[in-house]
Amino acid sequence: MEGGENENGGKKRGCGCSKQDFLPEESFQSCRSYLNALCNTKSRLRDRLLARSADHMELHEIRGRSQHEMKKRLNWWDIIWFGIGAVMGSGIFVLTGEAARNHSGPAVVVSYLISGMTALLSVLCYTEFCVELPVGGGSFTYLRVELGDFVAYIAAGNILFEYVVAGASVARSWTSYLATLFNHDPNSFRFHASSFPEDYSHLDPIAAVVSLLICIAACMSTKGSSRFNSIATIVHLLVLLFILIVGLTKANPQHFSNFAPNGIRGILKASSILFFAYVGFDGVATLGEEVKNPGRDIPIGLIGSMLIIILLYCLLSATLILIQPYYQIDVNAPFTLAFQAIGLKWAKYIVALGALKGMTTVLLANILGQARYFTHIGRTHLAPPFLATINEKTRTPVNATVVMTLLNSIVGFFTSLDVLANLLSLTTLLIFSLVALALLVRRYYVGGETTSSNRNKLILFLMLMIGSSIATAVYWAIGKNGWIGYAVTVPIWFIATLGLNLMVKEAKKPKLWGVPLVPWIPSASFATNVFIMASVDGASYVRFGIWTLLLLVYYVFIALHASYDAAKETTDTTSAATATCLEDGGASQLHH
Repeated sequence: MEGGENENGGKKRGCGCSKQDFLPEESFQSCRSYLNALCNTKSRLRDRLLARSADHMELHEIRGRSQHEMKKRLNWWDIIWFGIGAVMGSGIFVLTGEAARNHSGPAVVVSYLISGMTALLSVLCYTEFCVELPVGGGSFTYLRVELGDFVAYIAAGNILFEYVVAGASVARSWTSYLATLFNHDPNSFRFHASSFPEDYSHLDPIAAVVSLLICIAACMSTKGSSRFNSIATIVHLLVLLFILIVGLTKANPQHFSNFAPNGIRGILKASSILFFAYVGFDGVATLGEEVKNPGRDIPIGLIGSMLIIILLYCLLSATLILIQPYYQIDVNAPFTLAFQAIGLKWAKYIVALGALKGMTTVLLANILGQARYFTHIGRTHLAPPFLATINEKTRTPVNATVVMTLLNSIVGFFTSLDVLANLLSLTTLLIFSLVALALLVRRYYVGGETTSSNRNKLILFLMLMIGSSIATAVYWAIGKNGWIGYAVTVPIWFIATLGLNLMVKEAKKPKLWGVPLVPWIPSASFATNVFIMASVDGASYVRFGIWTLLLLVYYVFIALHASYDAAKETTDTTSAATATCLEDGGASQLHH
């Protein structure tokens, strides 16, 4: 109510929000307390920089800050459909043309298989964490527990930015494909504001409306969103099945005769491009908090969906080559123009419909993942804690969902696809690499239990693994065609991983489901993700640096002190509860 008071006695604004919703911590209660906090920045940095959370803290104390719990309504069937819906958007319709024509030729099928297996390695790492830590924060939680508060904050801040860019990009692409269905130029469905800069002058209300409709669905019910996602994904799969059947009726096996025109380098270069067609499963991992039986449902859902996607991508790319020679494939609209070349102009409408359905489910999975990331970050007070609120009625993170949707809609409304495409960064690959590294730390290091000798050997082998992986990627990036560099870096990676396997005792076994062949699979996941990072353009590294610098400014002046106070409060509460239990136990013994 206007001019009303909150439960702490503070005046609320007309919108019903007060300062306590954004900065309730002790350090922000007055100018004097904030200045005192700033004076203690150095000591607080020492305290929080490498501070690691614990499993029980994330599963109970931190999650409890949302006041209400999300409903556990999802099973393995839901996760499979969410996995397919989150990953299979318009990527197959866009990336295949560039990869096949400019790099791999008919071997694009092999490129899809290689990039798919690389993605599967990351899926395996995510699955173990998601089973052991089924909370809404996804990779933010995993990194916070194993690599510390600061690494998790920087990683999460960057991936949230990329989520916004990806959501806005898909929303604008939705408008473009809708225009295709009606035989219109994409910008004819947008308003031109001549007074704005060119890259921001084509205003896209359809993108904003679609994002808002997806937001409403995501806020109302996760199970309802799952049903909608399942139906839309089934329609998408039917369109892909149509492409396969109709395409194979026009197949010409001779198109595979010159299988790899650019050799192994062309195949690997195409793999690095096509890897981004598999991105999206990390958002599905944030749904772990709402899964009924994490130990069974998450492995079946995440791994099963990725295997299905790999198979479909390989079949679709093979069909495209069978329809049209690789050197005639259009880079921008490969499937549409391939059907047109064999006299099936009407098929472009089916392809556009499939892309629309795919992008709708990607938008839904995107906003679900965004909201749950932000919710858990709010629980730790690294972001304003009002974002951590779980709605009592719907049991969904409404606040975080609405905030992220507004950001998506604003960016998508103004910003052209060209600008958004240039903002796509290396953050996803960085997160995948860090999660693989965190899994190795989780398996081989437990504070207070691992001996100093094993800890030092672990650090040595990890440094060798990281250094050799980066060196291999750099050698590839600078375009050396020789093998001498690889003959040095790859054996070092192998020896480091073998040493970790043979010389360091595994400190922790997974309770419910674990990645097989540790340390080989997480080590290979780290190396392949770093290798693909070498193909990312320089502008993405610049963007990453600028955005990370902004995150550091916010961390030093706000997030550090908020999270420090929240951690101190949790520690005090836990100590008080322990003392009370001990007193009650002692009193009980005296009584007896």
